[in-house]
Amino acid sequence: MSTPEGARGWLRHCVATVAYRAGKAIRGAPAGFGEFRLADPAAMTPAGIVAHMGDLMEWTLSMAEGRERWLSSTPGSWDAEVRRFFAGVAALDAHLASDAPLRAAPERLLQGPLADALTHVGQLATRRRLAGAPVRAENYYVAEITVGRVGLDDQVPPARERD
Repeated sequence: MSTPEGARGWLRHCVATVAYRAGKAIRGAPAGFGEFRLADPAAMTPAGIVAHMGDLMEWTLSMAEGRERWLSSTPGSWDAEVRRFFAGVAALDAHLASDAPLRAAPERLLQGPLADALTHVGQLATRRRLAGAPVRAENYYVAEITVGRVGLDDQVPPARERD
């Protein structure tokens, strides 16, 4: 954790990365995408994936605050779940930016819920491709991912994309 802000700054960068990548997979999704179905009826819809990602952000915050609590939400509409997810990302980032104690090991927060959220971003991107609306490839190493920039509409355009 060699950032100037230590573990909290590093975690905030991880959260900003989740927000950036999720925003890219979500923005420009076609109408009805939230209910897109794979052939496997047990597979989550995109709205179900984003609902789970919202649950992950709330769970991460609950652990960071020392009151671990897990809820499995019933997915709402695509727009409602996107708003809930980004509200959860913002609440988590605000906690990490505060002076409140961090009551969970940063490494555990990354290896559990934050890494899981990134996995689900990949699922959204895959479903976008299957739905005929692929997400453009990007060199994320040069992406302008900034601590504290965690809203859907807060992200800057990609620095280097390709089809």
